[in-house]
Amino acid sequence: MGGEDRGGRNFLDLPEDCVADVFSLTSPRDTCRLSTVSSKFRDLLQSDTVWDRFLPSDFNSIISQSSDSSLLNRFPSKKQLYLSLCDNPIIIEHGRKSFALEKVSGKKTYMISARDLKIAWGDTPSYWRWNSNPDSRFGEVAELICVCWFDISGKINTQMLSPATRYEAYLVYQSTGAHGFEYHPTEATVGLAGTEGCKLTVYLIGERGGNPRRYQMVRRIGWLRRNRILELQGYEGDREVQYPRTREDGWIEVKLGEFFNKEGQDGDLEISILEVKSGFWKRGILVQGIEIRPTNHCTGNAC
Repeated sequence: MGGEDRGGRNFLDLPEDCVADVFSLTSPRDTCRLSTVSSKFRDLLQSDTVWDRFLPSDFNSIISQSSDSSLLNRFPSKKQLYLSLCDNPIIIEHGRKSFALEKVSGKKTYMISARDLKIAWGDTPSYWRWNSNPDSRFGEVAELICVCWFDISGKINTQMLSPATRYEAYLVYQSTGAHGFEYHPTEATVGLAGTEGCKLTVYLIGERGGNPRRYQMVRRIGWLRRNRILELQGYEGDREVQYPRTREDGWIEVKLGEFFNKEGQDGDLEISILEVKSGFWKRGILVQGIEIRPTNHCTGNAC
């Protein structure tokens, strides 16, 4: 493949800005694949002109919020900066959020730290405790000591997200002998402020393929033996049920919902997870934050 058309003109003889515009209509993954076609393609596709198109238009403003002031000067090329932002999330907004890029598409990814979430009773030490954790990207995590009313919510302005992009929200946490969540599912909602949003039934512990109704019935029998009646509430067989999974970084995540960020949309994306109906006391999880990331990302590494 020489890049020539039938008239003998070479595509690579076009001005670099024109070629960069063409490749910016593809994706970072496709660009990496095209760089293997020929040495001429490879040299061109390493240029800052091409990779600048894959960085968000406001990346300088975002990076300026990071405590690492040398980040922009550390990488000799825009491609290296791009890949670093994919593999190494940066902390912004005085430690309240992290920012990264999704490698295949270059779309923005954020995590809202536990400190930036609204946690019911979060400032009451007998219910929640704030600790440092060497495995967390943030300075603090929220440790659940014991609550009956489990209520966590957060928000992020849609202008911070990539436009025309479908996002998923995940609670990111660890289990430290979690107890109480297996008896009743939590209710998760993700949507634009003022709208009904996407609603899911979420289990913070347990495995896909289990039978939560059967498990609740077993628990009910146990309570009846103590002359207490536990009503089976909240499990909805016709609603999508989400179960946790372990991430590559060792933390656990569970999907809370989806949201499509329309072009030009301006408002607050609100995310919540709630369990207040069962009457069970819950304990034993560490909350790192809520991550908002693009859907349909690929695990392949073409770069």
